[in-house]
Amino acid sequence: MEKPLFVVLGLLLLAPARPEPVTGAVIGLLAVAGGGYFTWKSLSPRNECNEKGRLDIKALQADLENRVFGQHLAKGITLRGLSGFLRNKNPRKALAMSFHGSTGTGKNYISQIIAQHLYPDGMKSRYVHQFVATLHFPHIQHLDTYKDQLQQWIRRNVTDCKRSVFIFDEVDKMHPGLIDAIKPYLDYYEHIGGVDYRKAIFIFLSNTAGEVISKLALDFWKAGKVREDIKLSDVEHQLSLSAFNKKESGFWHSSLIDRNLIDFYVPFLPLENQHVRMCIKREIMDRGLLVDDELVSKVANDMTYYPKDEQGFSVKGCKVVSTKLGYYL
Repeated sequence: MEKPLFVVLGLLLLAPARPEPVTGAVIGLLAVAGGGYFTWKSLSPRNECNEKGRLDIKALQADLENRVFGQHLAKGITLRGLSGFLRNKNPRKALAMSFHGSTGTGKNYISQIIAQHLYPDGMKSRYVHQFVATLHFPHIQHLDTYKDQLQQWIRRNVTDCKRSVFIFDEVDKMHPGLIDAIKPYLDYYEHIGGVDYRKAIFIFLSNTAGEVISKLALDFWKAGKVREDIKLSDVEHQLSLSAFNKKESGFWHSSLIDRNLIDFYVPFLPLENQHVRMCIKREIMDRGLLVDDELVSKVANDMTYYPKDEQGFSVKGCKVVSTKLGYYL
C-alpha cells in the first residue's frame, strides 16, 4: 500500500547515505511527480556525480537553438548563467534561476535540456530532483512537515553530490512560506552543518508574471518592433516585484527575493504563429517523419491565438502541439 509523501520521505531519510547496488543497478531515492508520493527509481551505473561541473556549452547551445523557439532571452541567460557558474571552481553561493512565463513557452523544456547536458540520464538521474507543487506538497495542513522534510531531502542529496540539481515546478501553486525553507541553502554560507551547498543548482518554474511578459511582447508586436530587441532590463524588475507581491506566486514576501538570492529572473515570451510552426516541424522530425508543410499549417491553424482580432500569440504556446499533431496523423 502506498504511503503519502511525508511518511515515505521520512522513512527514506533513515536510509544509508549511498544506496547499495542491487542486481547490477543502483536504487536511487528520488522525488518524482506522481500524486504526492515518492517512488523508487532504478539507475544505470554510468550515473555519476558531475562534481567538476563538466558541460559542453556548444552542445547545449546547439540543442537550445534546435529545440527552443522564440526565446532569445531565456536561451541567452541560461547559457551565460550556467556556464559562468560552472566555470567558477569556488562559487560563493548555489545557482538559483527563476523561470517565468505563460504555459507552453518552454520553461520545463529548458530545465530538462539542462539536466540532460549535466547528466546523461537527464531527469532520470539520481542527482536531478524534480518537485511538482500540486503533487508533492498538496496539503496545507502538512506545511511544517513538508518544510522539515524538504530541508532534510536537500541536505541528504547535496551530501551525496555537491552538484545536485533541484527543479521546483508550479512554484506559483506552492503554499506561501514553503519555499523559504530552502533559503539557507541558497545563501552565502561556506557550509551549514558541515555540508557545502554552493555548487548545487536550483531552478524554479512559475507562471507568475506571465501577464506582464505577455503585455510587453504584445506592445512590441503592435508597435512593429522586433521581439529580439526586448532586453532583460525591460522586464527583470517587474518579474521580481510580481513574484514578491503576489500571494499566489509561491515567492510571496519570500526571503529568497528579499535577500536577493535569486541570481537570474528568466522571462519566457509568448509564442507567435511562426514559433508554433517551428515546434510542429521539430515534433514531426522527432517522430522520424518528413516535414509536410500542409500538415504543419493544419496543426498551427488549429491552435488558439490572442488577441482575438490580430491572432498574434498562441494561448497555450507549444504545449498541445504533440496532441494536435497526433490527431491529424
